[in-house]
Amino acid sequence: MIATVDIGNFALSCSMRRIILISILTTCTFGQTSTPKVHRLEATPDTVAYGYYWADAKPVLRIASGDTIDVDTLLTNTPAGLARAGVPADKIQDSLKAIVEKVTGDSRGPGGHILTGPVYIEGAEPGDALEVKILSIDFAIDYGYNGCSGFIPSNCDRSVSQKIFALDKKAMTAEFLPGIVVPLKPFFGSMGVAPAPELGRVSSNPPGKHAGNLDNRELVAGSTLYIPVFAPGALFEIGDGHAAQGDGEVDQTAIETSLRGRVQLTVRKGMHLTWPRAETATDYISMASDEDLKVATTAAIQEMVDFLAATRKLTKHQAYQVVSLAGNVAVTQLVDKPNVGVHVRLPKNIFK
Repeated sequence: MIATVDIGNFALSCSMRRIILISILTTCTFGQTSTPKVHRLEATPDTVAYGYYWADAKPVLRIASGDTIDVDTLLTNTPAGLARAGVPADKIQDSLKAIVEKVTGDSRGPGGHILTGPVYIEGAEPGDALEVKILSIDFAIDYGYNGCSGFIPSNCDRSVSQKIFALDKKAMTAEFLPGIVVPLKPFFGSMGVAPAPELGRVSSNPPGKHAGNLDNRELVAGSTLYIPVFAPGALFEIGDGHAAQGDGEVDQTAIETSLRGRVQLTVRKGMHLTWPRAETATDYISMASDEDLKVATTAAIQEMVDFLAATRKLTKHQAYQVVSLAGNVAVTQLVDKPNVGVHVRLPKNIFK
């Protein structure tokens, strides 16, 4: 299988079709001279980063650019926490029990997410981008939970335990209460790479330029995330599975669950990014985060303006107008302290 490239988005100096093809295969992506492989990556005490992204983390898997990982991820909770919420012991995953028991002390934190990885992608270097193509997402368990804290915790009744949801995989819904049914649109809340080495071991809680805990509900199966690379091998990690979530994630949690996904990881040489960007079947997406909502909003809008100016040959004046006319600015999340996230969706169908 050979990855396809939209030639219209690249400035190629060669005029002959054969040279263009060679250029695409050898410079736009890296290391795809053989058939891509699929690597199974289960979540075990030896294959997770518990609560951090870190340039010094030891890779649990090395793959070629263009390969796919078939990866397990675990919900952000503990066996004790799930038991208190009413989950029977036989429904709590053995992998979660083993990781919480064995990954302790300095091996855990400063954040709370169990992330599968890191995965080293051959050829990835600082200044490149990592293309993360989400091929499929499946539920690993038939339940999820939601807590209550977040942006306005005064709404929460502390005497009420975490709410457990039964996930109807056939109907792709979960009943909140009789008459209130939530559609399921699973996605990985956290996908990221190692941050710049000088930042050290970074908490998995806030998102950043390395992506991480984006909590972007648009990143479902079929979408593609592009992340700037800051360390050799990129060191990709993934986790924080969500069955459903609204923009803002205002009470701190989605329907948190364990997921299994197939994700293709490809090094993009020549793609220079400041912030992560994404693409779905229907939209282009820019994003940013900061402690200040205004700063995050400004950066996310400017990222979309710059993207349009570069790829659609618009002036920044024109691109800014297009974002105002057709873009959708949304608060991605308000709860991953200290940073809030903002993203801008621009529908593809405006371009004829």
